[in-house]
Amino acid sequence: MSDLRQQKKESSLQWFNDLYQQNVSHVYRIALHIIREPVEAEDLCHDVFLEVIQHPEQFDPGRGSLKAWLAVKTRSRAIDRLRKQRRHRLNNVAEHAGVSCLDPTAESVLMKLEKESLHESLRRLPEPQREALAATYFQSLRQKEYAELTGYPLGTVKSLVRYGVNNIRKHFVLTGWFEP
Repeated sequence: MSDLRQQKKESSLQWFNDLYQQNVSHVYRIALHIIREPVEAEDLCHDVFLEVIQHPEQFDPGRGSLKAWLAVKTRSRAIDRLRKQRRHRLNNVAEHAGVSCLDPTAESVLMKLEKESLHESLRRLPEPQREALAATYFQSLRQKEYAELTGYPLGTVKSLVRYGVNNIRKHFVLTGWFEP
């Protein structure tokens, strides 16, 4: 009886080793693309494969391929990790600002700080980028409509919006709201 258990255990271990070898690079690339930190991406890969070995019954071949299932699982765990990191950063900002995280106003204070940071980054943009962003995001104009309204070529409007968003993102990275 113990020989049968040993064979079954060895078979399961070989199955997992094969699964890991065939899919680890796929899972890692997805994790790295979302998280953008190699060490965190490796850690996430291990978490995903640990979950697979603990709950192999979660995979349903009728719903899709194994690679697709691993991709969805990895994406979901990566987004969860980013949200957790963001909450952690916000808590650190709140502590630094002297606001208790248990304080019901802490979230509103943090939202106000984030909003002020957005306004500051908008003020720092060159005027054409700021106006294009304001029209397309805040006034809900389509880029094509804004191009017709201003006389700019559509490609120029798309570039202004893209550069504006990138400049805002850079400002948020520099001020610590986003990770690089």
